[in-house]
Amino acid sequence: MFKRMAIMLLLVAAVFGGLYGMKMKQFEAMSKMPPPPPPTVSTTVAAYDDWQPQLEAVGSLRAVNGADLAFEVAGIVEQINFNSGDEVKAGDVLVKLRDDEDVNKLKSLQAVVDLAVITYQRGMKQLPSQTISQAAVDADKSELDAARANVAEQQALIDKKVIRAPFDGRLGIRAVDLGQYLAAGTTVVTLQSLDPIYVDFFLPQQALEQIRIGQAVSAKVDTYPGQTFMGEIAAIEPKVDAASRNVRVRATIKNPDLKLLPGMYATVDIATGAPEHYVTLPQTAITFNAYGNTVYIVDKGEPGADGQPQLKVRQTFVKTGETRGDLIAVLDGVKEGETVVTAGQLKLRNGAAVAVNNSVTPSADANPTPAPGSN
Repeated sequence: MFKRMAIMLLLVAAVFGGLYGMKMKQFEAMSKMPPPPPPTVSTTVAAYDDWQPQLEAVGSLRAVNGADLAFEVAGIVEQINFNSGDEVKAGDVLVKLRDDEDVNKLKSLQAVVDLAVITYQRGMKQLPSQTISQAAVDADKSELDAARANVAEQQALIDKKVIRAPFDGRLGIRAVDLGQYLAAGTTVVTLQSLDPIYVDFFLPQQALEQIRIGQAVSAKVDTYPGQTFMGEIAAIEPKVDAASRNVRVRATIKNPDLKLLPGMYATVDIATGAPEHYVTLPQTAITFNAYGNTVYIVDKGEPGADGQPQLKVRQTFVKTGETRGDLIAVLDGVKEGETVVTAGQLKLRNGAAVAVNNSVTPSADANPTPAPGSN
């Protein structure tokens, strides 16, 4: 029994000795392997930037004057004196309905007026000699006034069969054809006055203290990326909406090239106060956490095997302010000139060595615009 137990113990010792030897050889091989390369990050240098405090809102464009032109009376289209998209002046004749019968009736009524004038004038000549009574002269005068009223009424009916441009502007697409019968109220064409143009938008009631009539505004539309249209506040609604607690504001925007059209939406910026001096960073540099926002700052450490200083990161808490496009203002925690990691933070820990590669960096634009063809 003792002999068997000794043999078993020797076998177990041999197995464990073999395993131990294998592990020692593995550790020796691992110790000879080169250390893994440090994680690669992209960086930026913190710098000051002047930000103009501003209010921002989204509004809708509308014409200073705009109307869908239509006839008050029915009729058949006889003349069309414009083409779609024409620029017209106030008073230009645009469309005329057939009015032959109305003109003939006007001539008949005018003949009645002419006769009433003669009758009245004759009575006035006879009145001094008492050959006609005052009552007869008054009756002639009444008939003359009634005849003239009938002529004016008929002339007004004829005038309603002509559409004139009520103001200067640009016509839309023609919606009628020659010879077409139009019912009263049928739209013929739209007319819009485009320069200047209004933009209506809403601001919270807290902004009332910061805006005033005549204050400069700038507007942007995604139709023209990178282009800004200038204007000024023209009116402020004298009441606040009880449901949203917002106030309606109207600005007049210069539109000399007629690029802005009614119905477009625009982003409106209103400058308020003096420019403020902030340290700014790309938003990707900030790690947002419930317990505080942090950044990694790159510092130069001791020289490495190649004689070059090693780069190590230092994690620090920061206090952030407002954002603008891809940038964010840092109120505390980062100084001007410090190098901050902008991508690759998930691979880092405090004090870790890093390698910097800035061949590809995150976007850092205060006014980013979508790339052409992007959704």
